[in-house]
Amino acid sequence: MSAQRVVVVGAGMGGLVAALELAQHGLAVTVVDAGTAPGGKLRQLRVDGQAIDSGPTVFTMRWVFDELFETLGLSLDRELRLQPLSVLARHWWDDGSAMDLYADPAQSFDAVGNLAGLDEARRFRDFCLQAQAVYRTLERPYIRQATPTPWGLTRDVGWRGLQVLTGLGPLNSLWRNLSRRFNDERLRQLFARYATYTGSSPWQAPATLMLIAQVEMEGVWSVDGGMQALAACLQRLAVARGVQFRFETSCDGIVLKGRRATGVRLASGEQLDATAVVFAGDSAALRQGLLGDGARKAVSARAAPRSLSALTWSLHTATTGLQLDRHNVFFQRRYADEFDDIFRRRQLPRTPTVYLCAQDRGVPGAVPEDGQPERLLCLVNAPAVGDQQTLTAEALEQCENNSFQLMRRCGLAIAPAGPQVLRTSPKHFHQRFPATGGALYGQASHGWMSAFARPRATTPLQGLFLAGGSVHPGPGVPMAALSGRLAAAALMDSLASTSSYPRAATSGGTSTHSATTANTA
Repeated sequence: MSAQRVVVVGAGMGGLVAALELAQHGLAVTVVDAGTAPGGKLRQLRVDGQAIDSGPTVFTMRWVFDELFETLGLSLDRELRLQPLSVLARHWWDDGSAMDLYADPAQSFDAVGNLAGLDEARRFRDFCLQAQAVYRTLERPYIRQATPTPWGLTRDVGWRGLQVLTGLGPLNSLWRNLSRRFNDERLRQLFARYATYTGSSPWQAPATLMLIAQVEMEGVWSVDGGMQALAACLQRLAVARGVQFRFETSCDGIVLKGRRATGVRLASGEQLDATAVVFAGDSAALRQGLLGDGARKAVSARAAPRSLSALTWSLHTATTGLQLDRHNVFFQRRYADEFDDIFRRRQLPRTPTVYLCAQDRGVPGAVPEDGQPERLLCLVNAPAVGDQQTLTAEALEQCENNSFQLMRRCGLAIAPAGPQVLRTSPKHFHQRFPATGGALYGQASHGWMSAFARPRATTPLQGLFLAGGSVHPGPGVPMAALSGRLAAAALMDSLASTSSYPRAATSGGTSTHSATTANTA
């Protein structure tokens, strides 16, 4: 077993999980990453002496990690401290209204009724039932499936599943579906926000993304130590299983022999030979030839529309005027204009929606004292044009002013200054993730066929496998983790099919082969 060596390029969530699973199966694994710490987009920045989560801030779909840890013979709760959140998110509008969405559906029903009336609360209840049905329909044949296709999905969901999906309207966008369901514009805004979780416009994203409502209702947690603690935990477990990590180490190319990957070439000129390679960076880097011309063949030559980027502010400062929760969203009136600016005009939104994560709130006893600074992440959606010279300093300042003015109109005052704030733009994200323009979610999920357009774990190049948020099943911490499991399973299956290497059992005693083709999580 020790002769089988794997190089994983990228220590984001997909790369960490793939490395951990492969090491658990007895392979010798080396992870190379240009950054200084594990996590990829999941990162912390130090502002005013404080560590602030400045990437993903929401922990959902914990079953993904429960199943992963079970395969390792471990318990997630013993390795990480997770705190369930009773309030999923607190929403504010600049007309003075506000509404909490709760983990308890009955509380959310009452909250919707208080905001918009009993009829809308009943529509909300029906919406939740449909979101649950869509999620149950797609979890196994799509989310867990290694290589979903439209025809395979039609077969696997069965007659009842087809009824659920056709009930959405096969070609309906998320916004159109919500417009048919809710009369209150504020509720349409609130649930249309789910399209942005995949970096997409609600006017172009498929209605199936309503399933994210069910994902959140199944639980949202905070992680003690921040989301970076999850990445550190996975690295620690991987090191205990023999994985070697080389940070501040850039990869310049995938080494190929014919159509087989045989290692990687580092920026230093060093070559790491390997039986197989897992590329866990953004697939756009392969498409643009940043890993060598030969590696272009690993993905489709046709580039899909880029997903959203972001303009973010990591802050350590005091707030006044509103009682924040951990996750907060501030809406303006002209919601469509935001996505028209971003996806059509390719400019920063003039009327942005603002997400604010108050990282010292949300769990019992975690409320900052009045007037004391707290750790905040503010984020607005932005176009992925970080590789172009279109976002001027004046445009960035104007977007910042518009964003903080919106929060002030809703009643929240924040006064960032000097070392208390660090701004990150699409240009910075592009520099961290080359070839992306700063796109944070791979390709945009626009149109119902977009679900089948993402690259898969396996590639046309033997020995080269893909993981990360730009490949199937999609962006977000748990989905990227699933991509790592799919890549590891596909790699193990390839070894078993080309040598006497034994097929490794996954959770529940299923062979790697069957897990790859059906039920890998």
